[in-house]
Amino acid sequence: MDIERRNNITVTGNPEGPTVVLAHGFGCDQNMWRLTVPALVEDYRVVLFDYVGSGRSDLSAFTRDRYASLDGYAQDVVEVCEALDLKDAAFVGHSVSAMIGVLAAQAAPARIGALVMVAPSPRYIDDVDYRGGFSAEDIDELLLSLESNYLGWSSAMAPLIMGNPDRPELGEELTNSFCATDPEMARVFARTTFLSDSRDDLKAVGVPTLVLDCAQDVIAPREVGAFVQRAVPGSKLITLDATGHCPHLSAPEATNEALTTFLSGLR
Repeated sequence: MDIERRNNITVTGNPEGPTVVLAHGFGCDQNMWRLTVPALVEDYRVVLFDYVGSGRSDLSAFTRDRYASLDGYAQDVVEVCEALDLKDAAFVGHSVSAMIGVLAAQAAPARIGALVMVAPSPRYIDDVDYRGGFSAEDIDELLLSLESNYLGWSSAMAPLIMGNPDRPELGEELTNSFCATDPEMARVFARTTFLSDSRDDLKAVGVPTLVLDCAQDVIAPREVGAFVQRAVPGSKLITLDATGHCPHLSAPEATNEALTTFLSGLR
């Protein structure tokens, strides 16, 4: 299989520098990192890709069985790393990709040498002594709405997820990204994302890790970022002065500063 075509891999930046892999979240594609890439290309080799079902990926590669769990997406990440023969790459994962990165690092420890989790959530549903931000009923309603009318759900939810109502162009961009995602594949990815529970996987992380959360985020409240930081041995938490779930778009300067400072400490 042509992995580079399947995942629409893009490689840019300094070919002699350390490698940074940028992984998008649900309903997005690699274009969501366009404000981050310029901060990296001088010093780092930058790898971007689209998950199957997103962006310009090969939609014919999609199978419901493979992508019904985060392990399927993590296997894609491993195969991307193998196709490029990456070693000790820093994996930057937004939202659900943060947990996908955790799984990929466990599966291929020689390929991924550091993790940056941007607005991560290991579990979206509240549990005993854990606040994920949603009740089980909330998630059931969200998935029912998404599955019955994906485009309508996208138009209503994307601006809420993005936040920053005073900057409606941000919500419009996320809406357009959601709507450009194949609806059937998005339904599978959404169910995989919002019903996942990766809390136990965090304890096994053995690489330098930076957790970035936002001051206000309706998808991943600050309690979640604090939980992730406590669960990942030796990790560092930075709360960005940002609103919404996509700080790389809404607050790129703060996001890039935290990211590049962390990466420079690895060199």
